[in-house]
Amino acid sequence: MKLKELKIETWIGDPTNCYIILDETSKETMVIDPAGDVDKIQELINIMEGKLKYIYLTHCHSDHILGVAELKSRCGGKILIHRQDSNGLNNPDINLFPYIGLGQIELEADSRIDDDDTIHLGDLQFKVLHTPGHTKGSTSLYCEKENCLFSGDTIFRGTWGRTDLPTSSREDIIHSIETKIMTLPDETIVYPGHGMMTLLKDEKPIYLELKPKLF
Repeated sequence: MKLKELKIETWIGDPTNCYIILDETSKETMVIDPAGDVDKIQELINIMEGKLKYIYLTHCHSDHILGVAELKSRCGGKILIHRQDSNGLNNPDINLFPYIGLGQIELEADSRIDDDDTIHLGDLQFKVLHTPGHTKGSTSLYCEKENCLFSGDTIFRGTWGRTDLPTSSREDIIHSIETKIMTLPDETIVYPGHGMMTLLKDEKPIYLELKPKLF
């Protein structure tokens, strides 16, 4: 697997991490959360001689999806998002586009994914983990072969995602982290939607300490 990370400046002031994943044998490529800067994304795909197969969205917020339509127009690829966030792609009350001065957009998923679905990229397999909390349809994407997790805005280095937004829930996000993410191997590399990568073993103490306070 080849992995490229782009930090894309967005309206929130905290760059969004966009990931470009290439299966080296088939050259099939997946882009996770193209928040913009489509020229650069396309350039990297071309440099790697990739063929864009999927545009994977960890959730429907505007700071993760702003470049989706343009990327699809230029490079093709199927748009994938969890079914519970698919309607939010076109709902300004959920996708937060009004915060950046944009109103209604037209963006449709090609496929609506569910928990435990498997996404194939050449010889690579990615397991969809439904991890609601930041939004009700937030997902994380786990690759056992490469020992890595793309966590969107569910878990970051040292903290978790915001839960004061439409369809979000603090109870749900903590439950998602404890039951879906913390059960993965300690050495799992976590690639979050913002900020720096981390190792899962370094994040576990936060939730081990938090759990007695919640129950």
